[in-house]
Amino acid sequence: QVQLVESGGGLVQAGGSLVLSCTYSGRAFNGFHTAWFRQFPEQGRRFVAAIRWSDGGTLYADSVKGRFNISRDSAKNTVYLQMASLKPEDTAVYYCAAGTVRKVIDRREYSNWGQGTRVTVSS
Repeated sequence: QVQLVESGGGLVQAGGSLVLSCTYSGRAFNGFHTAWFRQFPEQGRRFVAAIRWSDGGTLYADSVKGRFNISRDSAKNTVYLQMASLKPEDTAVYYCAAGTVRKVIDRREYSNWGQGTRVTVSS
């Protein structure tokens, strides 16, 4: 079983940057995708970005393209989400998820989740 631990959330002013980390314990299979989702108050989790562990292929939600970058460090079993030009509407709890999935943007496909880290962007 894979366990995921997120870190790096916090409070930042609009226009600022943050880097979130998602570290695996257990085995990260080459077939895995690792994704970031975010959850706004009283809403479901929405896809943000994903990376394929085997070759680093990435996918982004339109709302974050050009501002967020997802990457992985295989030696550290860690996936990063670099967030820049942050906006107040990026305020949410960010979750890391991993698994062997067919539809990368569908949260129901992921079997492993972290506990979440809160990001607050002030205006």
